[in-house]
Amino acid sequence: MALTLLFGAHGHQPVGNFPSVLETAHERCYAPFLRTLHRFPGFRFSLHFSGWLLDYLLERHPGDMELLKEMTARGQVELFGGGDCEPVLAAIPERDRVGQLLALSEKLERHFGGRPAGAWLTERVWEPTVVPALADCGIRYVAVDDYHFLCAGKAAGDLDGYYTTEENGRRLDIFPISEALRYRLPFSPVREAVAALEQLAAAGRAAAICFDDIEKFGIWPETWDWVYGKRWLEDFVTAVLDSDRIRPATFREFHAGQRTRGVVYLPTASYIEMNEWTLPAPAAGIYAGLVEREKNAGGLDRAKAFLRGGIWRNFFTRYPESNWMHKRVLGASQRLAAMAPERRTPEMTAALYRAEANDAYWHGLFGGIYLPHLRRAVYRNLLELEAALDAAAPRPPCTRLDLDYDGDDEVFLTNGVLQAVARLDGRAALIEFDSSALRHNFGDTLRRVQEHYHQKVRESPSRSQSDGGIASAHDRVSFKHEIGVEALAPDPHGRGLFLDRWSAGTAQASELNHYQLAAAGPAARVLVLHARLDGGSIEKRCALEGSRLSVSYRLRGLPAGTLQTALDVALPSCDGAGGHYILADGSIPCGFGEPLEQDAVSAITLDDRVLGGGIRLKMSPPAAFRAQPHHTVSQSEDGFERIMQAVAVSLAWPAAPGGGEFSVSLEIYGDEGHGP
Repeated sequence: MALTLLFGAHGHQPVGNFPSVLETAHERCYAPFLRTLHRFPGFRFSLHFSGWLLDYLLERHPGDMELLKEMTARGQVELFGGGDCEPVLAAIPERDRVGQLLALSEKLERHFGGRPAGAWLTERVWEPTVVPALADCGIRYVAVDDYHFLCAGKAAGDLDGYYTTEENGRRLDIFPISEALRYRLPFSPVREAVAALEQLAAAGRAAAICFDDIEKFGIWPETWDWVYGKRWLEDFVTAVLDSDRIRPATFREFHAGQRTRGVVYLPTASYIEMNEWTLPAPAAGIYAGLVEREKNAGGLDRAKAFLRGGIWRNFFTRYPESNWMHKRVLGASQRLAAMAPERRTPEMTAALYRAEANDAYWHGLFGGIYLPHLRRAVYRNLLELEAALDAAAPRPPCTRLDLDYDGDDEVFLTNGVLQAVARLDGRAALIEFDSSALRHNFGDTLRRVQEHYHQKVRESPSRSQSDGGIASAHDRVSFKHEIGVEALAPDPHGRGLFLDRWSAGTAQASELNHYQLAAAGPAARVLVLHARLDGGSIEKRCALEGSRLSVSYRLRGLPAGTLQTALDVALPSCDGAGGHYILADGSIPCGFGEPLEQDAVSAITLDDRVLGGGIRLKMSPPAAFRAQPHHTVSQSEDGFERIMQAVAVSLAWPAAPGGGEFSVSLEIYGDEGHGP
């Protein structure tokens, strides 16, 4: 009996990705993939494009979408559904799961003539709570890794069909994706890949199941030349069609012709690599060591189901910035859901769904929390939604709550033009500072944290591992930038705006981390905080006034010393050509990617042409101004890279014995436009 090959490809680009990246992805992957397979009507397969990417391709590349429509009509391709903007379904409310699933299903029906029976789960994140939404939206089956089934105690030899689960009586069938095939296709030579499939056929296996990122077919390093230049994809398809032991089919065909293997209840899981990525560095090191020891001892296949690491939601604990974005978006979703249905608009819902896109919330080899433009996209859509919600139902000017569940309250000040959020953790810094007109969060800065893979940066030159084909991105160690050890030093705490320090006399400056809330009335747009030190006190006052944020300090009863405050300012250009400093006389000393030191500065502008605006800083009295780029080090499929997150600004004033008064104003300027 022939082996059924269930071959699926998943395509997605992050919401907010650069147009040039999308065009390159289409040119090197989506177009040649579709055009190659279009020539082989007998090669049946399944395909998923996220709704956001599908919209882009339908608008910019209708010819290739017509090919896809033709392949769908002739039964060669089965299109999978999923969340429209590629959210992790388990991480968003049930109402949004249903909405996102229906949005993509309706889009597929509108453009390709049918609703999907299968759905792609973002990053194959499985939690049983997603079952009701999938079932209620007409989804009959999904595919997750075989690792999920092994963790439930299933034997590897039994994973050549689909199983059935339920949640609250709603049924869903689940296919196990072969990890071995994920690593083999397209990296092994064609003859080895096809021989492996034929060996499964000879062993009496019913199906071989592979569903993985389409970007492996042209975008990952070395893959374009391998898959298309050296004709791997064409040769693989030809060899499969020529084999009398392999029969390609869609998941829909197999599902209709085969019965379930029985009931299964899967634990919360994702693919095995995610187990390590979701853990903080010390725990990830222990986990990786256990895996490596089992691999070297030859027992990994037997033991890996019991070597459980973290789960996807751990990213909310690993990266407080991710947790903050997630809880901000949840809050906006709740506000939208509470609004009367006749007052909601499609634009509001679309902005919410874009803000729920998974990419900026996590990091491993692929997730993009380290990429500022992806976090910017979350905030841009969140602020667009909040502006619409505020227009329909304005919020009070001052709100206090513990939004992110970290035990410290946050105070939100808003006036319809600006929004400032201070965390009451003793530091009294702003963790978010938004412009409604620019749809931009100037406080969107990522701290440096210890990552498990930083050890690879310290210990090795570029290298990769392969056994005759090409190396998978999982096995490569390469460098996009030169990286010094100093760039790996973790920050002691989160970054923000107006993190204050005080030094008495010539003593070393110490962090002011014991501010107490003095006043924040529900009808005021003013926050007043108070701290005692060195026998005196500091009063800190934050106020919104139109397009200006004013922060003032009043020092009383203190010895002579120096007051410093640090502002990590996130701007789209960062070290790009569009961002530069402008001094009071109109001169431009340098761009954001270079350090700048100026004494006795009363005014300076941080101008960003990509943003279409910027910040004008005014200090009274004049302050010593220091600025330098803030970089982090992260990994991607292209290698280790250094990324500028923000401009790290420091302001300092000498204080006479007894105290003094100091102030900073940040005025936001720009038009209604905003960059990517």
